[in-house]
Amino acid sequence: MRFTLRRLARHYLPDLVYGANDGIITTFAVVTGVVGASLSEKVIIALGFANLVADGFSMGASNYLARRSAAEAVDRSDRAEAARHGVATIAGFLVAGVIPLVAYVIPVSDGTQFPLAIALTGVALFVVGASRSLVTKLGFLRSGLEMLFVGSLAAVVAYGIGAFAAGLVDS
Repeated sequence: MRFTLRRLARHYLPDLVYGANDGIITTFAVVTGVVGASLSEKVIIALGFANLVADGFSMGASNYLARRSAAEAVDRSDRAEAARHGVATIAGFLVAGVIPLVAYVIPVSDGTQFPLAIALTGVALFVVGASRSLVTKLGFLRSGLEMLFVGSLAAVVAYGIGAFAAGLVDS
């Protein structure tokens, strides 16, 4: 039984990591963009959860459709397998993607939400990145740092765009 569960986990790990990576990065990009625009925490929560659910569904559905398109003969077993990969992507996206929002839904003192969101997101990016080493030949440290770098770059860009857009509106 254990071998089967391990094999099953390895089979869907790329989908889980793909979903988790995108969930963390896109949700945190929403958070940083809103913070960059100096908008309220209410906006962070509304846009963050809207992005989380809509983009998570989109990612899973896209994975499902891509796998169906790649199949030579689309029969019921191909559809079921494609659906399982899609569900794994959605699950990874939702579970990991909620992490940047945690700081805004738990009771913490004012002014600490964004630093807490940064810390939680950084740890999550590193852990998800490091988990890639289970299916790649890269080491866990390199894999973790790589994903942390990419996610951080996306956050910086989103923050800058948010600040820029707010400046356009305020002018």
